[in-house]
Amino acid sequence: MSKIRVVHYINQFFAGIGGEEKADIKPEVRDGIVGPGAALNMTFKDEAEIVATVICGDSYFNENIEEAKSNILEMVKKYKPDLFVAGPAFNAGRYGVACGAITKAIQEELNIPAVTAMYIENPGADMFKKDVYIIETKNSAASMRTAAPALAKFALKLARNEEIKSPGEDGYIPRGIRKNIFREERGSKRAVDMLIKKLKGEAFITEYPMPEFDNVEPGKAVKDLSKIKLAVLTSGGIVPKGNPDRIESSSASKYGKYDIEGVMDLTEETYETAHGGYDPVYANEDADRVLPVDVLRDLEKEGVIGELHKYFYTTTGNGTSVGNAKKFAAEYAKELVADGVEAVILTST
Repeated sequence: MSKIRVVHYINQFFAGIGGEEKADIKPEVRDGIVGPGAALNMTFKDEAEIVATVICGDSYFNENIEEAKSNILEMVKKYKPDLFVAGPAFNAGRYGVACGAITKAIQEELNIPAVTAMYIENPGADMFKKDVYIIETKNSAASMRTAAPALAKFALKLARNEEIKSPGEDGYIPRGIRKNIFREERGSKRAVDMLIKKLKGEAFITEYPMPEFDNVEPGKAVKDLSKIKLAVLTSGGIVPKGNPDRIESSSASKYGKYDIEGVMDLTEETYETAHGGYDPVYANEDADRVLPVDVLRDLEKEGVIGELHKYFYTTTGNGTSVGNAKKFAAEYAKELVADGVEAVILTST
């Protein structure tokens, strides 16, 4: 019996090419195993083998999605695989988006079983969980030892066309798809049994998990704007011309802090947007359309607000994970409080 032929997809970091400075490399393919493919192959044993590894830089893929997908599809076709595996991407946002996008393309356009893996808060998970199977991992590559075998085990099941069970049983992120099933006990009895377990403090598994939302208590109203220091922040990606900190156009892993002391207007020659999720033309013509420094300066002169803070903070909200967004806010919130800022305007796109 011949082995299942597998093509594996990884980014520039896991291929050992480099980090952010190499994130713009175009798709390339290498015969055999590269990087984390070795861990997958160990679980495959004699049932499957990685015949080729496709590598693409995270920035290149996310900034050239259609071209990257088209090139990778042609590379994969040549190896005539029975199975396609991407990642694991863990909590790397742009990598997760790339893994989800190419897994979906392989599945839909080449009709090849395909699967990927990532952390549940990776933006790629939310974007593609309804389209493809995504094995849930922890948030960092430190968990590769458990993530790779789980991914490989599920991939083999997919390649064998075996029945895929529930997310809890097979370890993939819930896809929001409901299936009708038959149970021996009627629903009312099962509901009462769960209630009794809950009242006793015993473990139980709900049959209909509800979404969890993070509730943020509103801050107190500002009594007198004319006496406060106000800061302006944005997820619209406004940066000094040239994007000096190389904030990513999507799935941001960083934010910028820039001095606007004495700046009255964000001109076309001095500011632009790094955001990849909307048409940048109008923001590049006048960045005040996203980050209204000019209007806030007018309000400052008129005494409507006491003072505009000398720094603004910026990132791109496009595909950025909840985890990263919380981390950014926690860091600069401390600075804002320490600098005496009493209110913040946060703009988007």
